[in-house]
Amino acid sequence: MPAPSSRPAAWQPGDVRDAAGGLFALALATFVAVTTELVPVGLLPLISDDLAVSESVAGLLVTAYAFMVAALALPLTSATRRLPRKTVLLGTLAVYTASNVIVALAPTFAVVAGARALGGAAHAVFFSVSIGYASRLVRPHLAGRALALVTLGASAGFILGVPLSTSLGTAVGWRDAFLVLTGVCAVAGVLTALLLPSVPGGGAPPDDAARGARRTALAQVTTANALAYLGHFTVYTYVSVLLLAAGLATAALGPALLLIGALGLIGAAFAATRLDVRPRQTTVITLSVVACGVLALGIVFPATVGTLVAAAVWSIGFGAVAAVFQTAAIRTRGASPDVVGALVNATANIGIGGGAALGALVLDGAGVAAVPYTGAVLVVAALVVVLVARKAFPGGAAADAEDARHGSRGETKDE
Repeated sequence: MPAPSSRPAAWQPGDVRDAAGGLFALALATFVAVTTELVPVGLLPLISDDLAVSESVAGLLVTAYAFMVAALALPLTSATRRLPRKTVLLGTLAVYTASNVIVALAPTFAVVAGARALGGAAHAVFFSVSIGYASRLVRPHLAGRALALVTLGASAGFILGVPLSTSLGTAVGWRDAFLVLTGVCAVAGVLTALLLPSVPGGGAPPDDAARGARRTALAQVTTANALAYLGHFTVYTYVSVLLLAAGLATAALGPALLLIGALGLIGAAFAATRLDVRPRQTTVITLSVVACGVLALGIVFPATVGTLVAAAVWSIGFGAVAAVFQTAAIRTRGASPDVVGALVNATANIGIGGGAALGALVLDGAGVAAVPYTGAVLVVAALVVVLVARKAFPGGAAADAEDARHGSRGETKDE
């Protein structure tokens, strides 16, 4: 009789309740990742003053970070594909921690930029792996809800991470804000090690007659994803500049960003309840709200109250953006979950970095009032892609049928 194996049983996908601990761990890690990427947004005026660079140059801290992600997402995901997924995630959290402490202690802007590039390399792997990870924790027809719950961590990064770091940086200095974030990164790493179950990698789609159509659908989803993020971050990278130019007091900037960001939870909750039922309608509504909010921001600027209200509408819509595109991309099954995650990650960060750079050009050229109009055009372009690409963004019945077929097959060959 063979001796019993000491190897732990493989994780079996179940419902959302079964995966609650793992989903919480991923949401917490996502909060840390998003906060680390975007913390300079609210601190741009302080960083530029302390390091003697312009606000547009300081904005490149977001651009360089995002372009590192865009360039490295696919190659680093491929290079680490044979490593345990949990080990890779924990490694990225350790690098986030190191990056933030170097930024906090950096004597020059060049050192800050180098440390941010290090964080960008970690980010390239983190989101590529975490998107596929979340989809593996639950059965296929629950992927939308699982991804929406994990992206609540991203929403919390906007809602709590950026505004609180802005308030902290305003009160005690931007370097101390990065030191506090270093501690949060370390705590997130410990809790992720304790709560997140290990899952297998691989899971490439079958090589059949529909492979080309699936890849086309994936390309359409990632194109719309890039455009949506490009439009959003053309404006959001300079939201502190916009709010101050609209007459908001410096001391009120952090609380205002906190309140505006908190409204993103409405969009995130909307996505969590509807993505597994009406995915196409949810995506169209989400992008429509974002576009209307950003356009309204341009129309009412520089009226203080109007600017705040428009930013609130914009935030509500954007709270659902990550979940709708991650879910749509996973459901195309145009590649393995990790490669899908890498493509979503890369195109989002092309949008983030490109938006920061484009916003800087508009800010230095046409002026701050033109920034929202530029962003609105790009979000509308993303919406047009969604409306045209019906197979990439199917309605509920089509998505359910594909999930059922996939669930009956189970996972296929590894990468």
